[in-house]
Amino acid sequence: MEIPFMEQQSTHLTPTSIHPDTHIGLVTLRVANLDRSLNFYEGILGFRRIERTAGTAILGAQEGPPLLELQKMPGASPQPLRSTGLYHVAILLPSRADLGRELLRMATAGLEIGQGDHLVSEALYISDPDGNGLEIYWDRPRASWHWEQGRVQMAADPIDLYALMEEGKRDALPWEVLPVGTRVGHIHLRVGDMEQAEHFYHTILGFDITASMPSALFLSAGGYHHHIGMNTWQSRGAGPAPKTTAGLQTFVIALPNQDALREVRARLAAHGVSSHEQGDDLIVADPWHNQIRLTIESPSTM
Repeated sequence: MEIPFMEQQSTHLTPTSIHPDTHIGLVTLRVANLDRSLNFYEGILGFRRIERTAGTAILGAQEGPPLLELQKMPGASPQPLRSTGLYHVAILLPSRADLGRELLRMATAGLEIGQGDHLVSEALYISDPDGNGLEIYWDRPRASWHWEQGRVQMAADPIDLYALMEEGKRDALPWEVLPVGTRVGHIHLRVGDMEQAEHFYHTILGFDITASMPSALFLSAGGYHHHIGMNTWQSRGAGPAPKTTAGLQTFVIALPNQDALREVRARLAAHGVSSHEQGDDLIVADPWHNQIRLTIESPSTM
């Protein structure tokens, strides 16, 4: 699941960028067996169970807002490879030592682990029991990121996993629950067409393009390396997976205030994209029926 090296292309200008304090919030995944999934997310990865009902579970870190919601769909099969939907949801840890401790937990559990040094970050890649892709990563300081002509430099170099595990062992006792400050860093989607994806997420929603190549695109708010990634590596021309399979149910784009949400709503209407209100939130779907909940979270809760 490592990301190929990205070619640098000419700068894409956004007429109206989405608010710089925008980020990705709660991600809801469909799973076949809730108990099996909780054994994985709690027992191996260290998520904290915030709430559970007969059909759902909400998970987070030691403190802070919910990060993942698991929805039980009995009999759900894994998402077909050639379909649009989730590529991975990425959980951002506060430090490299935290990533080292997570690597130790994964290795002890015998998980198959992918990895990549992306220059801006170091990342580990796994799949949950239903085949939902997960990235666990930490960010290098922003001051070390290199930008050229509005594009951030990223790569897919190997990580020294032994050194990473040693760093994880250096601190005191390993944590049992994901540490304070853990959050959803970004989401990466499988899409069917790059031009359509760029039009929706860049032109309409207003995310800035930070890196691109013929088969992948990375976008962000506020100068982050990316809040949303998308690719057609195995999904070019494909449609969405059936809702009876495991995969992405919905994800939250969190904006800091009502004005920011109003601007996005106006752009959606101007481009003829249908949306509807659900309480204070705005619900919209991208061209591949990935459901997005636009909501307001004050900066103090981000």
